[in-house]
Amino acid sequence: MFKNKNDGKNNLCGDTVRRLRLSYPSKLSQRGLADKMQLIGIDVDKNAIQRIECGKRFVTDIELRGFAEIFGVSLDLLVKGEL
Repeated sequence: MFKNKNDGKNNLCGDTVRRLRLSYPSKLSQRGLADKMQLIGIDVDKNAIQRIECGKRFVTDIELRGFAEIFGVSLDLLVKGEL
């Protein structure tokens, strides 16, 4: 089976999402981030956030756009991970 060439991870943005979440005012929890995603109409839960951050879950373009909106960053920043 083919392995991704991103250190075996299934997304490019997980590490960046984690760093942004922890640097968010009042250190946003994974559940808090999932709640914010729900408020903007994106159905993810705390477990999905955990799996995204550790690279075990693929991220849809809709979810990526949601993270960018919540954190006030560009899609490019989320994908490239350059904070």
